Amino acid sequence: MIRLNIDGMTCGSCAMHVKEALEKVPGVRSAVVSYPQGWAQLAADPGTPLDALTAAVVGLGYRATLADAPPVEKQAGLLDKALGWLGGKDKSDGTENGLHIAVIGSGGAAMAAALKAVERGARVTLIERGTLGGTCVNVGCVPSKIMIRAAHIAHVRRESPFDAGLSAMPPTVLRDRLLAQQQARVDELRHAKYEGILDGNPAITVLHGSARFQDGHTLVVSLNEGGERTVTFDRCLIATGASPAIPVIPGLNDTPYWTSTEALASDTLPKRLAVIGSSVVAVELAQAFARLGSRVTILARRTLLFREDPAIGEALTAAFRAEGIDVLEHTQASKVAYAGREFVLTTGHGEVRADRLLIATGRAPNTRDLNLETAGVKLNERGAIVVDDHMRTSNPHIFAAGDCTDQPQFVYVAAAAGTRAAINMTGGEAALDLTAMPAVVFTDPQVATVGYSEAEAHHDGIETDSRVLTLDNVPRALANFDTRGFIKLVMEVGSGRLIGVQAVAPEAGELIQTAALAIRNRMTVQALADQLFPYLTMVEGLKLAAQTFAKDVKQLSCCAG
Repeated sequence: MIRLNIDGMTCGSCAMHVKEALEKVPGVRSAVVSYPQGWAQLAADPGTPLDALTAAVVGLGYRATLADAPPVEKQAGLLDKALGWLGGKDKSDGTENGLHIAVIGSGGAAMAAALKAVERGARVTLIERGTLGGTCVNVGCVPSKIMIRAAHIAHVRRESPFDAGLSAMPPTVLRDRLLAQQQARVDELRHAKYEGILDGNPAITVLHGSARFQDGHTLVVSLNEGGERTVTFDRCLIATGASPAIPVIPGLNDTPYWTSTEALASDTLPKRLAVIGSSVVAVELAQAFARLGSRVTILARRTLLFREDPAIGEALTAAFRAEGIDVLEHTQASKVAYAGREFVLTTGHGEVRADRLLIATGRAPNTRDLNLETAGVKLNERGAIVVDDHMRTSNPHIFAAGDCTDQPQFVYVAAAAGTRAAINMTGGEAALDLTAMPAVVFTDPQVATVGYSEAEAHHDGIETDSRVLTLDNVPRALANFDTRGFIKLVMEVGSGRLIGVQAVAPEAGELIQTAALAIRNRMTVQALADQLFPYLTMVEGLKLAAQTFAKDVKQLSCCAG
């Protein structure tokens, strides 16, 4: 009886393939392979070459050594023979042994998956058609938050609640210099968190090109430098992200409109900016441009942030209008024209004229060119890849994560999904629980939410009670002389559990994670009210909002427990 130790098997199917490979080696009568124990026992004729057995396993991309013997080095001749016996090709494409995972994309989901897969012993081929790093670091989260912060500084220099004692000093905005500063930080982060890490990891091979599926285990990569490369994989992660979705409006395609990508990269500020859209990207960039000096008009098909609790849109609209931003609710452009360097938008309420037009109507998954039907990967009606909570697609060997899927489009969701996908592709079982997912809109005041809104809870048949605390009841807001906004808590009737929080407040993003932890740990509203919160912090508003379920906080001393 011959025994082999085998590394790299991740499931019972792997063990079956190893068994079949070993039984094709001349002289092997039978083989028993155990995935959980990581070994194979063989009944073989005397004189069966032992190195041929290890070569057969290596040919499948696993590692094999004889029990109680030093590792057997791979020999090209024996490997070729083994591949001939198997009647197949070398899955590892002639590189190192081990489970081979292909990752399409290089953003948050892709990088998290690649690094976790390598950590768990896999080899990774990462395929990127454009700039390494994906949307967030290059054209999304990082540059937008830098621009938003610069706009905030410009705003408070021009106007603040303390102008009576601190003279306002309207700034001179040098957009080209701000852009250079912004791009330098983007380049720095991309190199530190993406390019440098990939360059220093020998287990990750990077291909620059566009991938498409040839079948359920093979990709064809059209290389940017010319030519094609075939990549055969054991598992694959699709993490191709999303791109700006462009609405169908007569005349729009004949104009030089902006998406968020062009807006963030512009080294000049338009005197007049029209924004079509009402969700996160639209409101964040609209306020940033307004604070840097543009006259901004927003065309909202419904209301601002209409998918959220209605009070959120109302509070944000009031704040925008107070800053001079023109918010046109229930307004759509039926036609767009461009002449004489001017955009003319025709609406049911008259014309809107602007020097630049920003289209910010959501993002569409990048799935069209992947040839997914060949691989048996299903899409939903939006073209997003359908995944379960383990990031599995309809093909058991192919996983997906990030904005190309039907999961929420946030980079931290993408990264968490990528990590869990890698664990599952390498034999683990990791699920992604989104029941307490915090979300932040980086306007001023910020919008932050987690858990159920009242409408969502009622849709799911949950009876609720709720309270709204205006910020004139929060000592930190009073000390800041800025009481715009509110904190709303949603409670499940019966259990008393906190199930949702919505906040509109300066730095609301800094308080929402505390709410997420409370919901995750199934805290009651009363338990939240009984916690110690530091005085004169915005997060103390959660405690005060929880106290309103049982008492009138206006009748409490300023730091009553």
